[in-house]
Amino acid sequence: MSERIPSRPPVTAPRARLAAAIRRAAVATLLSSLTALAACAEAPSGIVLDVYKYREQTFERVVERCNAEADGRYTIVLHVLPRDADGQREQLVRRLAARDDAMDILGLDVTWTAEFAEAGWILEWTGDDLRAAREGVLPGPLATTTWEGRTYAATANTNVQLLWYRTDLVPEPPATWDEMIAVAEDLRAAGEPHVIAFTGAQYEGLVVGFNTLLASYGGRLVSEDGATAVVDERTVRALEMLRRFATSAGASAALSNAREAEAQAQMESGFAAFELNWPYVWAAMRQNNPEMAEHFAFARYPSVVPGQPARVTPGGLNYAVSAYSRYPDEAREAILCLRDAESQEFLALNAGTPPSIESLYGDPELREAYPMLDVIRDELENAVPRPKTPFYQNISTIVAAALSPPAEIEPREVAEELRRQVQAALESRGVLP
Repeated sequence: MSERIPSRPPVTAPRARLAAAIRRAAVATLLSSLTALAACAEAPSGIVLDVYKYREQTFERVVERCNAEADGRYTIVLHVLPRDADGQREQLVRRLAARDDAMDILGLDVTWTAEFAEAGWILEWTGDDLRAAREGVLPGPLATTTWEGRTYAATANTNVQLLWYRTDLVPEPPATWDEMIAVAEDLRAAGEPHVIAFTGAQYEGLVVGFNTLLASYGGRLVSEDGATAVVDERTVRALEMLRRFATSAGASAALSNAREAEAQAQMESGFAAFELNWPYVWAAMRQNNPEMAEHFAFARYPSVVPGQPARVTPGGLNYAVSAYSRYPDEAREAILCLRDAESQEFLALNAGTPPSIESLYGDPELREAYPMLDVIRDELENAVPRPKTPFYQNISTIVAAALSPPAEIEPREVAEELRRQVQAALESRGVLP
């Protein structure tokens, strides 16, 4: 079932020339005053909890509220990490390896839980704190917080990919990949836009897409205990589907170079008929191409088995307590505020991050802001995380290299390559591609 995004006035942006003039006029004053402002700012007294995470729009407001609720017992201070996941992980790993006790709260990509827990860098959640962190969290996001049956993080937000399509080209969305590829073929024959925008570049986005295909066939790449590569006929079928798509009318010539931004641009420019991407694209479409937004709709991610819903790959952010924090109890308390229902609702409305707490999916204000909220929740009910293993970063690199370019995949050969290289990575053997 699909829903059409309701019509809304486009967001009015400042005129480019005026904005540029303002920036030029202000930049000298800003630069000259930064040092003075920093010198005048008073360092917080008492317990300071240092939070390390990527910049999230309006997150400072959440920190301010949680500091006010702490009533002087501690002060949360934000340290901004790079926007890209690799840069974030590099800075965190370096400081944790040095046992830096100035780190208290860590913003972790959902794929890092096992690695950081196995290294002894983050603390387990127990008792009342554990119950509070898990209460009401949807199954998909919740699964990303555990390693070997223990919880090491609390969900801050979540994410899943949806199918986006143009209603002026496709009145009803396809339910399966077979249907979607067939519609793309028909659109090409009719001389219409027909591309299926997909993240096919050699990076994490391709791994996410493959993980969704594999899980939707009922397969997995790594055993549940994280010790063994699992490569079987379901892996071959997922590889066959990926190659079939990559050699079909739905694949653009730029498929092997496309990341999220390129997939978004293909749809916004009118080049694509379908797009498989994260929910941020609907707001971007309404701002960047209001006319096309009138025909921009969404549906559940297409399945590979008729009658069985796709099992998508969740994204998002989790919070963990550093094993070297001097204030672990206060850090847990602060996390519970930073990721509580009020914080998640505020950030969903102002930063575009879907909440992990199920009760928020019935909130009227959120439902108005997120017309696709029911679809997101439904997909999260049976979402399947990427492989849980301390060696995930290596495995991601191996999988992305083996699948690239998608059009040249030889399914059985690549399946065997994945078996060999993933097992070597799990045993700390082999060389990364």
